[in-house]
Amino acid sequence: MEDSVTDRGPPDREQETPLDFDEVLRARSGGPASGDRSCMEEPVTGREPPAREQETPLDFDEVFRTRFRYVWNTLRRLGVRVADLEDLTHDVFVVVHRKRDRFDPTRDIRPWLFGIAANVASDYRRRAGHRNELSTAVVDMADPAPRPDCVLEERAKEELVNRALAAVEESRIGVFIMHDVDGVAMPEIVATLGIPLNTGYSRLRLARQDFSAAVKRLRAMSGADR
Repeated sequence: MEDSVTDRGPPDREQETPLDFDEVLRARSGGPASGDRSCMEEPVTGREPPAREQETPLDFDEVFRTRFRYVWNTLRRLGVRVADLEDLTHDVFVVVHRKRDRFDPTRDIRPWLFGIAANVASDYRRRAGHRNELSTAVVDMADPAPRPDCVLEERAKEELVNRALAAVEESRIGVFIMHDVDGVAMPEIVATLGIPLNTGYSRLRLARQDFSAAVKRLRAMSGADR
């Protein structure tokens, strides 16, 4: 059952840069060309940076305030129903609070949060038998009072992206979202997921193919329905 278009977005927190659906669709709807090595642009740094002494501990209240929307949107892109987003977002932060002493403050916090959110979303689907659901709810609107025509246009783009994301194979979706949506470098991604670097690039390439094929298929279906 589809979520209602009136479903609310995340509670007001400090604003993050909203996802540019145009950019996601423009960058990936064509799919990578044969032999394309554009996904290999990040340099492999080799060793991890040396640990610093007396690192500042994770400020949980600050993370909750500034990253609530990021976790909410990540869970949505991982197929969590809108009705369950608030509960699961809080579940993620329960884990964050419990594991806050394990976070390395020299690293980008987004992959760490994503890994926790992905585990929570996976448990949610397995426990409740949920599948990735399709939504017409817009969770990344930047303008609090956009014109009605802009709302409809943005909603259509968001729905297309969510439907296409739902078609990406589960083992690949994390790499795709972190790299192509969140802009995280591949070495950070593979460190978070605990996979070899080559595996990360392979999953990214295949995920882009999944996403590209889904966008083309959905656009064709939309044109046929008109």
